[in-house]
Amino acid sequence: MTERAKEVGEGDGMVERRGKRNYSREGARFSPPTPFYREKMEYKVTVATGTSEYSGTNNYIYVTLVGERGESEKTVLDNPGLDFCRGAVDDYTVKSASDLGPLILVRLEKQRYWVEDNWFCRYVKVSIPGERSSYTFPCYRWLVGDKVVVELREGTAKKISDDTLPLEISHRKTELQERQKIYRWLAWAPGIPKCIDAKSEADLPQDARFDNEKRSDFVGSLQYALLELSLKKLAIKFGKSWNDLDDFKRIFWKLRSPIAEYTMMHWKEEWFFGYQFLNGSNPRMITRCKEIPSNFPVTGDMVQSSLIPTTTLKQELKKGNIFLVDHVILDGIPANVIRDRTQHIASPLCLLYEHPEKGLIPIAIQLEQKPDKDTPIFLPSDPPLAWLLAKMWVRHAEFQVFQLLSHLLRTHLVVEVICVATLRQLPAVHPIYKLLAPHLRYTLEINCRGRTQLISPDGIFKRVVSTGGDGLLILAQREYKVLTYRSLQPKFDFLDRGVTKLKDYFYRDHSLMLWDVIHNFVSGIVSLYYKSDSEIEQDSELQAWINDVATEGFVDLPQFGLASELKTTEELITLLSVVIFTSTAQHAATNNGQFDWCAWVPNTPCTMRHPPPTDKDAVTMDLIMETLPDISQSCVQMAITWHLGRAQPDAIPMGQYMEQYFTEPAAVRAIDKFRKELKELEEQIIAQNEGLELQYLYLCPSRIENSITI
Repeated sequence: MTERAKEVGEGDGMVERRGKRNYSREGARFSPPTPFYREKMEYKVTVATGTSEYSGTNNYIYVTLVGERGESEKTVLDNPGLDFCRGAVDDYTVKSASDLGPLILVRLEKQRYWVEDNWFCRYVKVSIPGERSSYTFPCYRWLVGDKVVVELREGTAKKISDDTLPLEISHRKTELQERQKIYRWLAWAPGIPKCIDAKSEADLPQDARFDNEKRSDFVGSLQYALLELSLKKLAIKFGKSWNDLDDFKRIFWKLRSPIAEYTMMHWKEEWFFGYQFLNGSNPRMITRCKEIPSNFPVTGDMVQSSLIPTTTLKQELKKGNIFLVDHVILDGIPANVIRDRTQHIASPLCLLYEHPEKGLIPIAIQLEQKPDKDTPIFLPSDPPLAWLLAKMWVRHAEFQVFQLLSHLLRTHLVVEVICVATLRQLPAVHPIYKLLAPHLRYTLEINCRGRTQLISPDGIFKRVVSTGGDGLLILAQREYKVLTYRSLQPKFDFLDRGVTKLKDYFYRDHSLMLWDVIHNFVSGIVSLYYKSDSEIEQDSELQAWINDVATEGFVDLPQFGLASELKTTEELITLLSVVIFTSTAQHAATNNGQFDWCAWVPNTPCTMRHPPPTDKDAVTMDLIMETLPDISQSCVQMAITWHLGRAQPDAIPMGQYMEQYFTEPAAVRAIDKFRKELKELEEQIIAQNEGLELQYLYLCPSRIENSITI
């Protein structure tokens, strides 16, 4: 019959070879016998293979059509030539002795031929020649192993109450039982959200793994970054300091970005320091200051020279023009020890003033939480090097908070809870599974890699970050205790922090616009499947999902504020909007700019090697250079922030659903409307940035990934 030569992935699809299948009588074996049919019904079956590397297979693929009136015989899918190649869409004919009636599911089976060869199926479509109607069965799964069977439901989204046939109901139950064996909860450490039970990414099922291209790029990009920094040319000696600030330019020649270069030029300027609290990688810390904290004894006389002449500190507090960034969460965190040298951590308070002409500027800094003779208040009027070093300490605190809390905990770990619960409690046919699945792509693997490669006892944070080691877990535990569901909703976040009127707060403005577009989209999808609040309450799968989220994922968090049951459509819409916003916009806001703001190491140092200064007059350039990261630490900081913050080569932009889980016209129209509104929002953001010397484009939808993949 045919001779086939195609790619073969062995094991997890990492090995490529060429093989062939020979069905001639002279060959080594024969094609499986074809059952005898009374040709009463013929079905056209279209099978789509994945487009990534090693998606194709050389194994046998069988199909069985299951309808309300019976099922077809198991039929081997084999055409002359090549079948199931990467990216192929193949048509076959399946015969049945009788009309199967409305189709319920498609059963796929993969059997080994020669070697085990995994296969990724995108979808199966079934139609009856001469009739307009057709059925689509979304798959988007790997078939791994010999004699593995996957049953696919027809693509129409259905709640459990929409299924009436015993086969439909049993299929839902069996699917969830199998998934709950595979996707299990794990308390990786006490006092933080639970995660997937996997020691490393290798323990994850194939469906949760990176594609081969993504895996190769992830592994290679960090090595590339370190190579491009020409570490050998720098003749690095561990612990060796830079000679002066300009010396940092030696690692600033290959890996660069326009904003990173702008940062290098302007990082000492007061307005730029303040700007980063609004639109840098940690734009969620700044709050309105209504009264000066008792542990931060700033007086009006101290800061009068920073205010306009016609006002006072008291008046500006009343007007709402004074703001505070308080890093109290860092107080007492144990510092890392790197190559037998103790690093240092401060817990600074920074007072800022919204100047009518200069913008948001710092007016006072205290580097520890308890004021005393060894904890001075630094002012812009102090010796320039003392003031500069004080600002560096604030930026060092920002590095710790944004990497571990704003980024890792409040996006990655929060979304992982949703991901695990979704896989455990919602079958693939459920409308909420279909809505969330594209926004959970790759999250489990990137989080596993984070736990094993970044924050593990021998990870990158332990090597170069001052909170590495024991400190990072204590810091995450502190943040988890005060984490609230309300703070994950942008409208309430800005309202509660009192920053709704701050000028040039582009992160706030774009976040709120994105929230509205997401909320409208989610409302449209939910309204298609839930016509009343009672349908929410009666959806047992949905209730099991929210219970898993609230009581298993966010365990031991009584103040979080998310109930373990859903009672109204608005509660569901809000929660789904939070999930999509967090996995897209919020992650982009904290992740995508980290190279821009951290590449110039003095602007956001990953560690400090000397304690905070206690004597303003004793600060020298030598002390600053001995305090900042050494040469090797600086190189790793620059490499890792480039590696994590760069645009991903396989990125799927927000709203671009490459996997078509929804098949109903109404849902497809809602997605098209979502894309249109995102495009209009992007045009609005670009128009707002025209003419700005420093543009804020991190929340352009085309630059936001559809899920957390890095």
